[in-house]
Amino acid sequence: MHVSSIRPVHLKQTDAEHLNIVWSDGHKGVCSTRRLRDHCPCAGCSGETVLLRSYFPPEPDKGTPGRYELKGVEPVGGYALKLQWGDGHDMGLYTWEHLRALCECAACASAEQKDTSQ
Repeated sequence: MHVSSIRPVHLKQTDAEHLNIVWSDGHKGVCSTRRLRDHCPCAGCSGETVLLRSYFPPEPDKGTPGRYELKGVEPVGGYALKLQWGDGHDMGLYTWEHLRALCECAACASAEQKDTSQ
């Protein structure tokens, strides 16, 4: 099944540091809030290229209070989630494909390990 055709069907924050995601294909994933925040896809965090000019953001202060505290999750259309963080940041739109790629469950971690060793 192509990743863009799957979507989250259930989200649950199991503790302050983990978000469990059940996907429409039955996959049961987990993402740490640290991984989600450190991989924020917004231009301010990840950079962007517009009209052949690239912006590379400065290294973030990972000690900012609330940086890894997930305060809210909001659906955006039928393609992404907007996450709100304890430090006030809420600009990243986590598409289904990006969110699935961040999965840290044992099966995904094993597949990622195998991909990097080849």
